[in-house]
Amino acid sequence: MAQFSRPLLALILGQISLHSCMAGVRMAAPLQALKQGQAEWTVGLLMALFAAAPVLLSLPAGRLADRRGYHVPMRLGVALSLAGGTIAALSSHYIAMCLAAILTGAGSNFGLITIQRTAGRMATDATERIRVFSWLGLAPALSNVVGPVTAGLLIDQMGFRFAFAVLMLMPLAALVSARYVPAEADVPRASTAAARQSSWDLLRSPALRRLLLVNWLLSASWDVHSFVVPILGHERGMSAGAIGLVLGLFAMSVVGVRLLIPILAHRLSESQVLTGAMLWVAVIFGVYPFVHSAWLMACCASLLGLALGAVQPMVMSTLHHITPHERHGEAIAFRSMALNGSSTLMPLLFGAFGAALGAASLFWMMGLAVGAGSWQARQIR
Repeated sequence: MAQFSRPLLALILGQISLHSCMAGVRMAAPLQALKQGQAEWTVGLLMALFAAAPVLLSLPAGRLADRRGYHVPMRLGVALSLAGGTIAALSSHYIAMCLAAILTGAGSNFGLITIQRTAGRMATDATERIRVFSWLGLAPALSNVVGPVTAGLLIDQMGFRFAFAVLMLMPLAALVSARYVPAEADVPRASTAAARQSSWDLLRSPALRRLLLVNWLLSASWDVHSFVVPILGHERGMSAGAIGLVLGLFAMSVVGVRLLIPILAHRLSESQVLTGAMLWVAVIFGVYPFVHSAWLMACCASLLGLALGAVQPMVMSTLHHITPHERHGEAIAFRSMALNGSSTLMPLLFGAFGAALGAASLFWMMGLAVGAGSWQARQIR
């Protein structure tokens, strides 16, 4: 197995520090708005702003990473996150929370694109890329624990302002860890003919279009599971603890499979794993609505977590393989735009279809879509 290097650890710590800040603010800001008596639709708008900024700023972030390497865009990401946390700590006004959402969302996304681009360049072949992105895939899972748990504990003990102040300091750890990431020389202007091309030219590649479609279907599967499980659990009279157990086992399966992939990477093919994961997801979604006990739902969630957890390393490895070396940042940006846009809009569609057809039908519709999309995964080369 490829060595777990110091630069890779620095990338993981950098992503944890930026994402933890954003995740903590994303939990605390809506909670503060609700305590102030804000309407539910304004809280929904506040939540949407965390993903709206990445949709708009992903391409500039990707171009900057392609042009300037790791350190410049990472510093910008830290600055944006620090500014967002500072605003949240200084003012509890709703507009201030909206600005904090925009800035921390943008800062986290700048860091994510830069980190993923740099991680892909650390690998020398497909097997090593899979390993690198499996390790890196642990960062979001850890961040979604560190940020919200820290924020929640500090809010209970010291109040919102103190919690935001601590969250504000988290991105600074990314500057410390960045010292262990080797500097990358700026791309000479004479060699950047791609700079004159539109970023949208990348979508002329059939392989990239297929990969983005596959990634979107699997990301939407993740979103629909998070959306439907609490509804199904409530309909079946489960306690909040039981519903939490189902979602918790799903998260643990995601982490577990990403720890396992580096050991098995030499035996894995990206296309085969993506195709198999999509068929696996389709089958589980077909069965899920017929399961009524908490433990059986937890088993389904665990199996689903294994499939969806294996996807990101394969997608990122494939993306670096099928796109030009000098345009990896832009390709990652397209992926980020698609996923953030989906996370913003899909819950609205889930709510509309769920209200009209029932929550269980969302699993069946998503299963059919993912199963049909597995054909596209087979075609990616």
